[in-house]
Order: sequence, then structure tokens, then C-alpha cells
Amino acid sequence: MNTVTGQKIIDIDINKRVLESNDKVARKNRELLKKYNIKSYDIMGSVGTGKTSLLETITEKLNKKYRIAVIAGDLTTTIDADRIKRHHAETIQINTGRVCHLEAPMVHQALLELDLSNLDVIFVENVGNLICPAGYSLGVDKRIVVISVTEGPYMIRKHPLTFKQADIVAINKADIAEIIGINIEDFYKDMREIDPRIPILPVSAKTGYNIDKLIELMGL
Repeated sequence: MNTVTGQKIIDIDINKRVLESNDKVARKNRELLKKYNIKSYDIMGSVGTGKTSLLETITEKLNKKYRIAVIAGDLTTTIDADRIKRHHAETIQINTGRVCHLEAPMVHQALLELDLSNLDVIFVENVGNLICPAGYSLGVDKRIVVISVTEGPYMIRKHPLTFKQADIVAINKADIAEIIGINIEDFYKDMREIDPRIPILPVSAKTGYNIDKLIELMGL
């Protein structure tokens, strides 16, 4: 009750309702992927971290062993999906328009477009953003958060809640860390303060550095 006007005020947590609805569909996604014994990964990171390049490198290494699909999220273009398709992975593009993240219902629709009986692994490349996607479960097995040394040394410290929800943290472009004056150990220190159990690994999509170790961490 507003004591000044005497008017009743009801606060409705729209965000809570949206997240509850999203989580319901995420559970459906999880059940669907489990039914077909598909391993699945949400690849999350800001624009320019090299998520697509990383997926290209990983897919190229795994496409003879696994049947792979990639669900690529972007605001408008099909650029990322087109790049990954060259590495013998089935791709589906989700264009979100103004929405800065993928949501479980979007992924669910993409899953229905795939022949899941003919797949072993699905990667979901989230929209380039380190904040918005963090609160939206997609129903996949693991979330891999990608950062790059070119973003500076403070990304983990600035976004602790995002990294608390990661299953793996990949530091891309590690091959140029020394050149631009970045100390990789600073990232390790920040992650130890957030959650020392979450594995963190410097990698390079360009040179292939530690890609095999990343694949091992992913359980592939």
C-alpha cells in the first residue's frame, strides 16, 4: 500500500516468470538430448573472443570421430554458421534480432529441425555477449565461457556471476598474451577466488595450442 496515495501497488517480477518459463523448456531440451545420447555444450563469450574460430578448430579435430551439429546464435547474419559448415558440421542459424542471448525455446525449435538420431555432439554458439546469456539455461550438458587476452586482464573479475556458472573457462588467443603484456596467471588467480573447482585453460584457436586438452575437459 502506498502510504501517500492510498493506492495498492503490486510488484510482478517479470524476469522471474520469464526465467521460470525458460527453465521449463530447458528441462525439455535436456530430456530430448539425453534420449538421443547427445553430448551438448553452450559456448558463451563476448564479441571478438574467437568463439567461432574455436568451434572451427574443435569441429575440424572431431568431425571424423563424431557426428556434429552447431546451433549458431547471432543478431542478424549467418556468417558464423557458414564458417563452421565448411568443417563438415551440420549448422542451424538462429537470428535473434534485438535479443542479446539465446533462450531455451529458441534452442528447442532448432533441435526439432535436426535429425537427432544422426548426431553425437551439439555445440550451441551463443550470441556474442558475456552478460545477458548467463541467466538463461539452454538445457545442455556444459557451459564453456570463452574470454580472450585481447579483452584485458579484468574480464573474470568484472563478471563473477557469469564465471560461477561456467563448467569450463577457455582463455583464447593465449599465443599473443606475452606480446600484449597479459599475464595468464592473473586469470587463474581470479578464477581461484570465484571457484577453484572450475577448470580454466589458455588456448589458441589459431595455433591449436591446448585444443586437445580443452576437448579432453569437455569429455570428448
